[in-house]
Amino acid sequence: MTSFRSADVVVVGGGTVGAWTAVLLAENSTLDVVLLEARTLGDGASSRAAGMVRAQGGTETAIRLGLRSQEFYSDSGDRFPLDCGFVRQGYLMPCFSDAEVTYAHERIALQQSLGLDVEWLSSDDIDSRGTGLAPGVTLGASYAPGDGYIDAPRNVLAYAAALTACGVDVRERCAFTGLRISDGRVVGVDTSEGPIDTRRVVLTGGPQLGEVGARAGARIPAGGARHQVVVTAPLPDLDVNDLPMVFDVTSGIYWRPGEAGGLLWGMSNPDEKPGVAVDFDNAYFHTALDRIETLFPAVIGLGLRRTWAATIDYTPDHLPILGPLITDDGPVEGTVVASAAGHGMMWGPAVAQVAADLTKYGECEWLDLTDLGLDRFDADGNSRLEPEPISLPFPESAYERISQ
Repeated sequence: MTSFRSADVVVVGGGTVGAWTAVLLAENSTLDVVLLEARTLGDGASSRAAGMVRAQGGTETAIRLGLRSQEFYSDSGDRFPLDCGFVRQGYLMPCFSDAEVTYAHERIALQQSLGLDVEWLSSDDIDSRGTGLAPGVTLGASYAPGDGYIDAPRNVLAYAAALTACGVDVRERCAFTGLRISDGRVVGVDTSEGPIDTRRVVLTGGPQLGEVGARAGARIPAGGARHQVVVTAPLPDLDVNDLPMVFDVTSGIYWRPGEAGGLLWGMSNPDEKPGVAVDFDNAYFHTALDRIETLFPAVIGLGLRRTWAATIDYTPDHLPILGPLITDDGPVEGTVVASAAGHGMMWGPAVAQVAADLTKYGECEWLDLTDLGLDRFDADGNSRLEPEPISLPFPESAYERISQ
């Protein structure tokens, strides 16, 4: 079939990772970059995310990605037509057991060694700072003042404007349907509008990355799971914008300032099977509500302004995928698979930078990618790595939905 187009690079997926990858490839370069999006830019979780951006990770990889993304968001207004709306709110991660306290101190030492501004706050410190947490409910917490959040729709606007400014050829409603390979390297992609000749391809896709991989002739262990978010009515007697964000790792509940004086908080059900889900689960909401009312009494009795759910992506070890596509015939030269593992707002720009570096230079100088490629997974999608410990309660299997 004759190609209707050729390009230096084709990026698949118009969410946070794919769009920012395309921008970074085209920024200050002569590369002809095409971005394929099956629906419209930001149509998936990228426009529905809570937007939490923290560098308080549990591994060096997570910390470095978080720091890099925060730097990107902070500088976005100077580099591109619109900024991403990043707010440095400060983030508390409370502990509720002696074991959690011990681990938090170990984690803080690692984070500080990598340049993160983070400290330990005792229970009394927390009570004296007016955090909104119930007095004495924690045994202390780590606190990073530079952690914050972005507004997800604003981020979509920002990357849409940047794509235009950098001259990326954006093809909305143009689905990726296959990869063309010759002698072990990519030579083109097939799309719903016809083939495109190219020797460099970046594959993203969020919760659909496994399906993207299948169309490319490979198995990518990435899945999707429901995540849901609410925004409360305004808090009585508290200015939500004066409060730190909080992540209760134990329950997987987090919160931050929401619109109109309300609290935005999110939750994932650790017992829910993977799969596409955009309906709001009221039963689990009430389970999570009991927990947040214990920790943050100001929400007791408050009505809700908004509720929504989205399917977010994950990997079995909750760490990013960054490296070449691997088929039964081996790695495909000229390809990069890029997944933020359910941390699209938190790690997305950093993952995009790695993907752009790999595409342009064949290497990344600021992040160790040794264990982040597809070769860390076995045939059943099991990773040889321990899961990233500071994350939402994502599933640890990626093939359940695909194999049903």
